Amino acid sequence: MAKKFTGYRGKSLEELQVLSLKEFATLIPSRQRRSLLRGFTEQQKVLLREIDSFKTGKRKKPVHTHCRDMVILPLMSGMTIHVHSGKSYEAVRVTEEMIGGYLGEYVATRNLVKHSAPGIGATRSSASASVK
Repeated sequence: MAKKFTGYRGKSLEELQVLSLKEFATLIPSRQRRSLLRGFTEQQKVLLREIDSFKTGKRKKPVHTHCRDMVILPLMSGMTIHVHSGKSYEAVRVTEEMIGGYLGEYVATRNLVKHSAPGIGATRSSASASVK
């Protein structure tokens, strides 16, 4: 059975969406609060405009961004935002539980290292083996 969203710091999603930015900032942790109250960068402002135009239906393409340090706001919930991982854009489906985090937290920038068998010349015994 799917877990139902009970709210963020005692507020439901509908209550969070009607809050102003300063009121929402009082609910989130201090690092994110500082980021919001200092103001948005130009990239973050562009991202918010793209999200707004996507929600109103003016934009049909999915939202792509390099802005990994953007705090996830309540207006982003339910959207799919493509965040750059350093090599490609990874789709992030924003849920209610992600509110207050950063977009970059949900996209890995490094691949897992998977080792296999050693190659030819890696050990003394394989150095003398014939290569065909």
